Amino acid sequence: MTANLLNFAAIIFYLISWYMITACVRASIENPDTCKDKRKYFFIVWFIALAIHIISIHTPLMNGEPLSFSFFTLSSYVMWFISLLLFITTITRRIESLAIIVLPITVISLLSSTIGSGSERVVHMHSGLGIHILISLLAYSVLMLASFQSLLLHTQNKHLHNRQNNGFIRTLPSLEDMEHFLFRLINIGVILLTISLVTGFYYLENLFGSNVAHKTILSIISWVIFTSLLIGRWKYGWRGKIAVRWTLAGFFVLALAFFGSKFIQEFIVDKPIAQIDTPLLLERNS
Repeated sequence: MTANLLNFAAIIFYLISWYMITACVRASIENPDTCKDKRKYFFIVWFIALAIHIISIHTPLMNGEPLSFSFFTLSSYVMWFISLLLFITTITRRIESLAIIVLPITVISLLSSTIGSGSERVVHMHSGLGIHILISLLAYSVLMLASFQSLLLHTQNKHLHNRQNNGFIRTLPSLEDMEHFLFRLINIGVILLTISLVTGFYYLENLFGSNVAHKTILSIISWVIFTSLLIGRWKYGWRGKIAVRWTLAGFFVLALAFFGSKFIQEFIVDKPIAQIDTPLLLERNS
């Protein structure tokens, strides 16, 4: 019950911060300096939402219970990471426009976690596995944020190319800054995904076993796609549509590895797991 109340409190603060950010973005269409002095207020509300959100996720640990990672709880965890990364980045770069997309998805993940909390599974993990889980979540979060950024970059590029410099586009940073931020995210994401794969091979047994082989293979394919994009950027100057397509393709494959099989396992197959289920060691909560 406590976790559900915290979830609803976090939802309220997320919605308030979303409303404040949306109002600022709209006001900035007429005058880019309108919200300079007001940004600190939505940052405060946003920070409160993030704090309540993470406390809610870890409420079972505070009560001496094992940490649960159902499909919906895991989604909530990932969206918290994404919101936190965007929060930190927005402090130094004016990309709050991206929060208009991310915060509603975070709210949906919290609602789903609250409603779908009945079919949870429990994770028992040692320190090495815990590191692998944390890095896996970070890698997925960073690359998901990169996919959002690539869509925003594509929209901006399309409008500028067609000379349709509307109000929303004028609130975004320059195309060069947006592209620089995208590749910074991809660089960080590839580093984290590499560490995730290495720690997975080190700490998990039978990583190519029948139950987890598809996850391992899809994660490796995603790593190859993102790494190829970075090499193409460095060697051939890939950008624009090519960068967007490769980013979305890489994230789609990673999403299949990270969430696709877990969704099928919990809601279609629905069978107990008695061994390590990459990236989590899951058992049905009895």
